[in-house]
Amino acid sequence: MTVYALAQFTIHDRARYEAYAARFAETMKGRKGRLLAAEENPEVVEGTWKGTKLVLIEFPDEASFRDWSESAEYRAISADREAATEGSVLLVRGLG
Repeated sequence: MTVYALAQFTIHDRARYEAYAARFAETMKGRKGRLLAAEENPEVVEGTWKGTKLVLIEFPDEASFRDWSESAEYRAISADREAATEGSVLLVRGLG
């Protein structure tokens, strides 16, 4: 079943976040994830949202998500994102 990683956060250390972002694409190479959206300050259509960045990644299944998110390559750069941002990452299961 398709799953989506939805990250929504506020960047408070731009330099450290940019160091993470510069290496992000290389962690996806050879993996089954597909970056669908990455936007700073997305339009809020309804309700309130205080974040500054939203990222949406599609994976064919949870195992593929875990293969990427728990990989040595991603873990090596994730410390920069964790230190540079505040927010959450959600794993959302697709329908059907």
